[in-house]
Order: sequence, then C-alpha cells, then structure tokens
Amino acid sequence: MFQKGLKGITAVQTKIASVDGDKGELRYRGIQVKEAISGKSFEEAAYFLWHGRNPSAQELAGLQNALMEYRKLPNHLIETAKLLPPEAPLMDNLRTLISAYSHKEFTQLPIGEQAIALTGAFPVLIALLFCLQEEKEMIQPRSDLGHTANYLWMLNGREPSEAQIEALETYLKLTMEHGMNASTFAARVTISTESDLVSAVTSAIGTMKGPLHGGAPSGVIDLLDEIQTPERIEPVILEKLAHGEKIMGFGHRIYRTEDPRSIVLRDKCLALQGADPWLDLAVAAEKEIVRLLNQHKPGRALHTNVEFYAAAIMRSIAMPPALFTPTFSAARIVGWTAHAMEQQEDNVIFRPQSEYIGT
Repeated sequence: MFQKGLKGITAVQTKIASVDGDKGELRYRGIQVKEAISGKSFEEAAYFLWHGRNPSAQELAGLQNALMEYRKLPNHLIETAKLLPPEAPLMDNLRTLISAYSHKEFTQLPIGEQAIALTGAFPVLIALLFCLQEEKEMIQPRSDLGHTANYLWMLNGREPSEAQIEALETYLKLTMEHGMNASTFAARVTISTESDLVSAVTSAIGTMKGPLHGGAPSGVIDLLDEIQTPERIEPVILEKLAHGEKIMGFGHRIYRTEDPRSIVLRDKCLALQGADPWLDLAVAAEKEIVRLLNQHKPGRALHTNVEFYAAAIMRSIAMPPALFTPTFSAARIVGWTAHAMEQQEDNVIFRPQSEYIGT
C-alpha cells in the first residue's frame, strides 16, 4: 500500500500522547491536556510525560535540582558557540551545539538522566546563542529561578513579571508534546537505529526548523501590531477579508474544532486580564475576529490555533521572532526525549518500503 507522506499510516503504539482532530482533543498520558497540566510547573509536567505519573515531593525536588545543575554548560560548548557564524539562523547554530553536547560523563548517564541534561541545557544554549548574535555578554543562569523564569532572565537580564512567567510557562507545557508530528517521528527513527539520544534530538531540531512544522507565529504578531487597539480590530479585519487575505492564527490542519491548546491559553490570558495589554488585546481580537469570520465566511468554522495566543505571549514579553521556533523546541524536547525512551523500550528499526516509478 502506498500513502504519500505516510499520512494515515500507523507505525507506532504510544502511551505518551494522543491527538483527536475531529473531537478537538489533546491528551497527555490519557488525560485531557488542560487537566494534565493544571496546577503543574514546567518541571512537573515534564516529569509526568517522561514517567507517566506525577512526581513525589522528593522526586520533584531532585528534578528541579538536576535541571538547575545542567544549566552549567560544558566549556567546549561555550567555545564552540563563539566559533559559529552569528548571522546564521539560530536554529542552525542550536542544532550544531546540541550535536556537540556529548562528553564522557554525559554518555555514561542512563537515557532518562540524559533527557534531563538536554532539557536543562536547551534554553541556556538558546540564550547563549542569542547573546552572541546581539554581541552581548552571556547572562548567567540563576539558581533561585524555575525553568521558565530563568529562561526569560537569561534572554534579557531583566526580572520577568509573574504574568510573563505564567503565560510563557503555560505555552511551554502545552507544546511539550503533540503526538507523531514530523520532528518526533525523526527522533524515533534515529533512536530506532540504536543511535544515541543526542543524535535523536539533533534530528528532531533539523526537522523542527522546517517552516511547514516549526514555523513561527510571525504573521499573528504582524496582525496584532497592525490592530494595536481594540477599536481597530473590526476595520483591520474587514479590510483583510475584502482583499481575500488569510487571517493569521485561525484554522488548523488537524483540529476541526477549537485547538484545545488555544482554549487553555485563552483561559490563562483571561485569568491574567489587566496584567499585560497584549494578552488583553489577543482576547478581545479573538472574540471579534470569530464573529466577523462567522458573518463573512459562514460554515467555515474557523477557530484560533495555538499560534494565535503564542504570538500574543511572545509579543507581551518582547521576544524577537528569531527566538520563536527555538522556544517552541525548548518545550518540545520533553516530548522528543519521552518518545526516544519509549522507542528504546520496545525497539524495531523503521524501514518503510518505497515504490519505484522510474523507467
């Protein structure tokens, strides 16, 4: 049987996550994503995806300490980063640094500990590369901040607000995992050859870089920048509809109903109402745009996708577009490593057939 792009072909059985586009459901370990991440920190959500259960207080403290410890980069990575062309796309340089991460002590660790090490180092590597691109000194990580707060601190050296931490952490937890997407498949294919975790994550980063998969929500940023105030929502959208332009942030290739991740992000923005003007604008814009789309495109049932509120969050923390896909990857590394560990538990190498159609 031939199926272009393997669409609809089941090649993996997994306990990590499931996506139902018709019902608009994303489940982590069998639990609806909203419930699975509710009240959890980034660290707790990661533990849940890796192990299939919530950590005890002692296990959580151990994970938090380990992630903090792995913020200290091996010297060879810092020196390698300085040799990379600063004008290159950040994802290119990030892929290079991850591929160079292995060292003797790391390779002797069990795969679960390697997953923690890479997850802890990932945002620090992004911040290092960003500082080099901006020709600034690297901002040192802090041991008194959680995973998300420390990432924000390292990007600009400013204490992030609670609203910024909450909004970004919600986004990171929601994008840790999304089933058998292209980058996760790449990671599983690599690890299925009995290669190592660094190689699997490197493969995933190379796949995430592609605009068809890890494309940044820059179009939504442009839309919000154009709108600026609630009073401008209707005239801006009506003009775009009149010219047949696509309204960025609406519609999804998989979800036929609302993207469950956008629902959770909207709820978070509502809970933070008044804390940040860009989050407030996103909530107001979604409501008005949905009304206008239903009026001018009846029957299309266009809903917001995760990129819409992701853009609002990135805009609220003044994150440059070059950091969007790396930040997405800093969340998805949890899913990549969870799948790599699951693949190792019952491994069969991926070896699909091809159909020759030449002469």
